[in-house]
Amino acid sequence: MYQSSSSVPVKPEVSESDRLSYVGNNFGSGVMKCNSLCRYFVGVLNQDSGQMEVYNAEIFNMQPLLSDNLLHDDTKDYQKKSYREKMDLCIEAFGTSRQKRALSSRRMNAVGSDVLSSAVTKAATNVIDAKGVTALIQDMAQDDVQNISVFLPPCNEDADKPENVYKFEDILSPAEYEALRVPAAAFANITAEELAKKSEDRSHCCFVLEELKFLPAEERSRDHKARCLWFLDTLIKFSYLKVIKKKHPMGPECPHIISRKLMKNFTSLTYNNGSVQNLISASMKAKIAAYVIALALHINNFQTDLTLLQNDLKLQESRMLDIARALRLRISKAKGLPGLENDSNHKLGTLSLPLPVPKAPGGQRKRKKMN
Repeated sequence: MYQSSSSVPVKPEVSESDRLSYVGNNFGSGVMKCNSLCRYFVGVLNQDSGQMEVYNAEIFNMQPLLSDNLLHDDTKDYQKKSYREKMDLCIEAFGTSRQKRALSSRRMNAVGSDVLSSAVTKAATNVIDAKGVTALIQDMAQDDVQNISVFLPPCNEDADKPENVYKFEDILSPAEYEALRVPAAAFANITAEELAKKSEDRSHCCFVLEELKFLPAEERSRDHKARCLWFLDTLIKFSYLKVIKKKHPMGPECPHIISRKLMKNFTSLTYNNGSVQNLISASMKAKIAAYVIALALHINNFQTDLTLLQNDLKLQESRMLDIARALRLRISKAKGLPGLENDSNHKLGTLSLPLPVPKAPGGQRKRKKMN
């Protein structure tokens, strides 16, 4: 049988094995591109006579046919399996030894996870039965206080003055403070026209823009406040980032020692796509907020507008107040501060001695009953 030049299709050749059916065509788009000037033959050797008989032949490319009318009934279940299950079957049949070992290990881990989940569920049920829901809720509230306190500046509960509760040196070291002299000069020497333009452009956070209106006239105090405001503004802007991809994320004007401080103290390391990245997680954002509040207290004689800072940090009010209470601040409504006399919606945080007893986050907010 030689390769036909006729346009009439020849019936597909079908072959079967114990497990699969194969089909090949000599006509149509799937036919092999063979040389039409060649003829193909098959030789059959008669082992008794030693003679070979030659027959005309045609070349077919046989492919497995996965069709309901050709597949065994058992293979119909195969079509219902997920992609992962089909891949596992392929590995079982054709995979290397290493792939088969990995498959076996993954299946054992899956079984182990199920056993562990059941054990954890049983243990949790026993704890609830033994201790009671009310006691567990109280423990959770105490854990929230402890979790937040991990990210607070070092607190000196035995301080004799408010400025010694959260020491300035624990927020900015002497070397870091000195490095701020050059970039903060723009704040210290700002003119009324420049401040108006910055307020219009919103190039800095609202808290900083408000405080720049009240810079002291005395040179040393003015320089000190300018440095604090520059670092506070940088810290708030740093909190807007999520994954740090640059070595100097705050730009070349930010001193190297400050960039290193931000990366070391206010980011978490995470592993992604084969590389280690610095991430500003929710807990790190809470830590940034705590240090911003502590620095704002030093700037404002230990009473500061929490609502203004909350808006700059883009936090919910409840979260901001939880952090302020963890810092042992007394919370009140705005009264008598410049520009806030008629705004009773602002919350003020005051650091005074003796320090109040720490409270659970959310104060006395009601929790949903658990049955």
